[in-house]
Amino acid sequence: MTLDLNQKSKRNQGNLFVVSGPSGVGKGTLVFAAVKALPDVALSVSATTRAPRPGEVDGVTYHFKSDAEFDELLGHGGLLEWAEVHGRRYGTLTSEVRTALDEGRDLILEIDPQGCEQIQRQLPEAFSIFIAPPSLAELRKRLEGRATEDADSIARRLETAEVEMRMQNRYNVVIVNDNQALATQELLAILARRRGEQAYTATEPGNDS
Repeated sequence: MTLDLNQKSKRNQGNLFVVSGPSGVGKGTLVFAAVKALPDVALSVSATTRAPRPGEVDGVTYHFKSDAEFDELLGHGGLLEWAEVHGRRYGTLTSEVRTALDEGRDLILEIDPQGCEQIQRQLPEAFSIFIAPPSLAELRKRLEGRATEDADSIARRLETAEVEMRMQNRYNVVIVNDNQALATQELLAILARRRGEQAYTATEPGNDS
């Protein structure tokens, strides 16, 4: 199902940002910081068939769905994009995107590169941002530091990451997440420029003012 973004004039439409990158690269942390700093920019909550991790809340972290529920969404055009990643499915609810953009609200999608490709085909006006690790060795270190997966799972994620890293040139911009504070400021500056605002004034890393 293709989302029609021409239901309202361009002037009234919100901006759609797609933030993507390999698993473990830290894109969730960067997006969370950006949304916290820009309260008028909303984060789309994805649907997934994977089980919640400790501390995750349904409807806030993800919309947790059974396989049957996910199939129903697919059958009725309820997902703008979806991808299967390491045996679990993830997708963006069409209704969330349609509502936000039609109301003139800016929206960030934090999704897998597979899903980003689908968005780019359907919505070429979406602005895509790839979050890259400084190296695959550093990415391995971060994945191991999460202590949420076994060695085989980490190895599969790294194999996928190698493929995803070769997709960087398909994005509007690339941010290398070598320093979290600096990468956050870079993301904020990019969002501000795209929204036609005065450039975001960066603070020194570690300065909360």
